[in-house]
Amino acid sequence: HDMMDWEQRRSGNFKQVEAKLIDKLDSLMSEGKGDETYRELFNSIIPLFGPYPSLLKKIERETWRESGISLIATVTRLMERLLDYRDCMKLQEVDGKKIGCTVSLLNFYKTELNKEEMYIRYIHKLYDLHLKAQNYTEASYTLLLYDELLEWSDRPLREFLNYPMQSEWQRKEFLHLTIIQNFDRGKCWENGIILCRELADQYESYYDYRNLSKMRMMEASLYDKIMDQQRLEPEFFRVGFYGKKFPFFLRNKEFVCRGHDYERLEAFQQRMLNEFPHAIAMQHVNQPDQTIYQADAQYLQIYAVTPIPESQDVLQRDGVPDNIKSFYKFNHIWRFRYDRPFHKGTKDKENEFKSLWVERTTLTLVQSLPGISRWFEVEKRELVEVSPLENAIEVIENKNLQLRTLITQCQSRQMQNINPLTMCLNGVIDAAVNGGLARYQEAFFVKDYIMNHPEDGDKIGRLRELMFEQAHILEYGLAVHEKYVPQDMRPLHKKLVDQFHLMKSSLGIQEFPAYVRASPVHFTNGSPRTCRNSVQSIISPDGGRGVARRSYPAVNRYSSSSLSSQASNEVSNITGQSESSDEVFNMQPSPSTSSLSSNHSASPNVTSSAPSSARGSPQMAEKHKHSRENTCLSPRDRPVSAIFPNPLDPAQRAPPNQIGDTTLPRSDPNLSAPDKVRPTPSSWSLDSVKEGSASFSDSVGRLVCPPVPPRPPYSGSSAKNMRSQSPGPTSRSPQKVSSVGFYFSFRSYILPQRLAKSEVIILL
Repeated sequence: HDMMDWEQRRSGNFKQVEAKLIDKLDSLMSEGKGDETYRELFNSIIPLFGPYPSLLKKIERETWRESGISLIATVTRLMERLLDYRDCMKLQEVDGKKIGCTVSLLNFYKTELNKEEMYIRYIHKLYDLHLKAQNYTEASYTLLLYDELLEWSDRPLREFLNYPMQSEWQRKEFLHLTIIQNFDRGKCWENGIILCRELADQYESYYDYRNLSKMRMMEASLYDKIMDQQRLEPEFFRVGFYGKKFPFFLRNKEFVCRGHDYERLEAFQQRMLNEFPHAIAMQHVNQPDQTIYQADAQYLQIYAVTPIPESQDVLQRDGVPDNIKSFYKFNHIWRFRYDRPFHKGTKDKENEFKSLWVERTTLTLVQSLPGISRWFEVEKRELVEVSPLENAIEVIENKNLQLRTLITQCQSRQMQNINPLTMCLNGVIDAAVNGGLARYQEAFFVKDYIMNHPEDGDKIGRLRELMFEQAHILEYGLAVHEKYVPQDMRPLHKKLVDQFHLMKSSLGIQEFPAYVRASPVHFTNGSPRTCRNSVQSIISPDGGRGVARRSYPAVNRYSSSSLSSQASNEVSNITGQSESSDEVFNMQPSPSTSSLSSNHSASPNVTSSAPSSARGSPQMAEKHKHSRENTCLSPRDRPVSAIFPNPLDPAQRAPPNQIGDTTLPRSDPNLSAPDKVRPTPSSWSLDSVKEGSASFSDSVGRLVCPPVPPRPPYSGSSAKNMRSQSPGPTSRSPQKVSSVGFYFSFRSYILPQRLAKSEVIILL
């Protein structure tokens, strides 16, 4: 009190007393001094600053009193975290408690005390813990916190921790290389690529071509690893810590945790019970009441949650390999959901789908996963109810997506064996035969439901469309399955074919309607080719933004007894041509934006996946209907008007890679295209400038990267946002560039809504 009083009189505040007190408190706690009793005694000083203070009778200033209360409260909260940290550090093994309390203390020094040196010290303590636990991705994110504080400048830095005396540029370079190495070890190569580009830009600005060459080769190796190496898909778990016996940073809070490799719910729950041996596992998923919150015990509530990816564009884009999509499904995730089915009203015993509702809980985190920790606290909880009809739509949509993925993997030889496709086909067809889809018809397609729910007209149409689409996908999937199924599984395949025809009969499908048969990739000349540029825009019934998807090659009308040999021949042609003919490969327009060469970016035998509504929809403009079959022919078989559309027509797309003043051929007298076509910037160019692309934001923890992350310029201070523009080498200044601090921009990277305005067509 006397020190605070003197400092207040001398300088008008007691910031110096506060700083010395906090530093000494951290030092004493690290030496093992102090306990919970001391914290309670220290906290009891606060009542002395009440309306009738005993120690401050002579002090009448309100500001003095408020400042004193704030200081005591801050030091008390710091002491709580330091005590938790000291208790956790006594443990021999590195577990979630050690990492969690270190993260809590680190954030406290940054947000509430603004003590930069202590903040940096605990950054490196957390970094060491992650390395010991082999959490290499989390270690990289942790070191990025320190990297953010530095700039590309020649300012000299003193010796600190394990760093020698060096310039700020040299220390930031060392941090970048260390972080890239850890991202590589953690198989988070997309994040390492962005750091490689930032460092390469610095080398280029100094004309340090030797290191620039090494950095480009490192970047190339990361791309190779993305395409060649397999990454496991992690599980995510929601954990609630309830009761007063938990440490302060966990008490009565809920978190979402990223599981270890191969870790499932049972293994994760056992690991948490081992870390908290006195905890009681709750067997329900309902929110606990105040009795549990205030209990003098430990309660754990654990259940699995599903990540909600932020980058839907990459996931819904055709032609993107599955190992690239997998990264965006499970990285940079802010939101998770948990579904609990229940019956509302009277349960129909004959058809449970009529009353089957879903209670959907959406959890939003304070930071995205992965990050500086394997778990983050839940910031917001939202609860909605999904109607039976909406639930049916989601179930069929997800199953159709799963079928398309398995069929594509099988065709592209990514699948080691055909068993996953066999099990999926068997599960869908068997369920449909035993009343799966028919139950939906009985529940939602009857007159009573339609009359009582007129607002669900669009949703009923969407459900019917998805059911037809599923039948279409199943028919094509059986054709693919027939080509690759081993001999000992032929009887099962025949059973699936027979059951499929029963399923079609139960749905009232004798043959597919016109809009299914008129698929953009339905080949009438008997020579199927995978058309990469026949993509239609699907408009969802609820009026949402259309998603460009590709439909499967339609299987021409088969007999009711078995799938005809024509289906097998079509599948054989698709895969056989891609293996034997380089000419066919090179003539396929590629949608890939992640390669510098469009004719080597992806395998040509990519299966299409548009819903039936997109294939020859009656609402399609009449002027486009004539080109549906032409787009599926090779360039040599198509009329010139189909290869070179009119750039003045907004409904058509001009080839983006016309070079200079290339003159278009005028073999078609009806061709309306001009003689000259202005060059369009290529979407895959590393040096093209993207206008209108999303900018970097300051939201900590957000990082969403496209398959080919654009190279941003590095100018300004670390407090400014970075824009995702990519100037060419000739536009760069040879002078040294001051880069933006990478931490916030690295995780604030927003995927542009569209990477390409048009597709690349290469003619041989």
